[in-house]
Amino acid sequence: VQLQASGGGLVQAGGSLRLSCAASGRTFNSVTMGWFRQAPGKEREFVSAFRSSDLSSSYADTVKGRFTISRDRVKNTVYLQMNNLKPEDTAVYYCAARNGRIITSQLQGAGAYEYWGQGTQVTVSS
Repeated sequence: VQLQASGGGLVQAGGSLRLSCAASGRTFNSVTMGWFRQAPGKEREFVSAFRSSDLSSSYADTVKGRFTISRDRVKNTVYLQMNNLKPEDTAVYYCAARNGRIITSQLQGAGAYEYWGQGTQVTVSS
């Protein structure tokens, strides 16, 4: 499975961006796809995940209410709509996937994901 992330860019605080992550190769109907981000000098952190097995989504507290994850099953693409962006959202955003269901307690752990995209830079200016 290969993941191709896109959609990053420079935006002013309060603005919006939509990230896309296209998956190629064989993905299962139960695939779990997620977004992580890493700011300079910080560890990679969980942002959001979509679990195809039960169509559920999960968010980090820092983005809840501002970001929305969705998946287009036909295009095999997951999207991250980011609204009301803040300077602290500045980071490289990575998409990740696992060909199968990830249990809720492990959704936020990078180790639960098998495949990673190359990352896309999001910069929010104040």
